[in-house]
Amino acid sequence: MDNSEYAGSVTKSFFAPYLALMKLRVVELLLVTTLPALFLAAQKTPPVGITIATLVGGTLAAGAANAYNMIIEVDSDRLMGRTSKRPLVNDEITTKAAHVFAALITIISLAIFAIWTTKLATLITAIAIAFYVFGYTIGLKRRTSQNIVWGGIAGCLPVLIGWAAITNSLSLTAWLFFFVIFFWTPPHFWALAIKYRDDYAAAGIPMLPVVATMKSVQKQMWFHTVGMIITSLAVLWSADLPVWTWIISVVLAVGFGVQLVRIDGPDSDKSAAKLFQWSITYLSVYSLLLVVAVLVK
Repeated sequence: MDNSEYAGSVTKSFFAPYLALMKLRVVELLLVTTLPALFLAAQKTPPVGITIATLVGGTLAAGAANAYNMIIEVDSDRLMGRTSKRPLVNDEITTKAAHVFAALITIISLAIFAIWTTKLATLITAIAIAFYVFGYTIGLKRRTSQNIVWGGIAGCLPVLIGWAAITNSLSLTAWLFFFVIFFWTPPHFWALAIKYRDDYAAAGIPMLPVVATMKSVQKQMWFHTVGMIITSLAVLWSADLPVWTWIISVVLAVGFGVQLVRIDGPDSDKSAAKLFQWSITYLSVYSLLLVVAVLVK
């Protein structure tokens, strides 16, 4: 190995634990909903500078919240197979270093929003970080099986952040899009929790699939799924988008429903895994649909 390869390896090994703290794969879904909010708010292609600032600032803000989450939950992460390889669990970095990193990217994120977007977007970003850390991770996660219903609000706020970054205000369409994510989150997360319910039980975290029957879980998933479908269509109505967007949205909704019907079958874990993947597909395609509709409107 030559010097350049060695330096690259050292650099990668140094930054890898910090990137792992940010849970960037989770952040991707937040960015997926932020982008169409920018397009809908601008009613055209949004300014490049604001778009970059919002996406970079949003990535850092979500990463900071996730880092704080790992710091707080390090003991329970040790008990769960899914989280047993996280950097704090394996002592790849110290708790102090993680705190410094989380605080640093929080400050940088808020500075980016304050300088290049709007006061309202900056405020909502600060609220999102605080709510995820104090509201969900500390306040709700270990106290109620409805933790993700209310804690998931933090994941809905990027929609409002994107909208506010453009307009410094919030419209009916912005709030309807917020509720699309609000209703989408529980079926998405409970599908994952079905697969890992033994992990959550071992860690003493009362996720709904741990404390309720599969029929009860499925019933509550249907409630939120219906809400997601109604608000998805309401966004199209409020934004005055063309009929073809309604047709595609209905097809997506039918696909979601088909997967949901199957989770109460003999192989619920496998069906739940498919529902989890379909939920990602739903949100990604729906978000892309909104962007395309704005561009061709």
